[in-house]
Amino acid sequence: MIPPPAMSLKAFHILFVTISCLLAFGFGVWSLQTGGKATSVLAFAAGIGLIIYGIKFYQKIKKLS
Repeated sequence: MIPPPAMSLKAFHILFVTISCLLAFGFGVWSLQTGGKATSVLAFAAGIGLIIYGIKFYQKIKKLS
C-alpha cells in the first residue's frame, strides 16, 4: 500500500493558524456566555491577530513561490 503524500510545512502552518483562529473565537464566545468579559476580549483580539498574521504569512509565501 502506498502511503499518502506528506503535507508541506507551509500548508501545515496555514492549517494550524486557521484552526488556532477558530479556537480563539470559539473560546471568546464561550467566555462571553460564562460572564468573562475581559477574557473574551483577549480571545477575540488573539483571533483577529491570528487572521492578520495568517494573511501576512500567506502573502509572504506567494512572493517566495
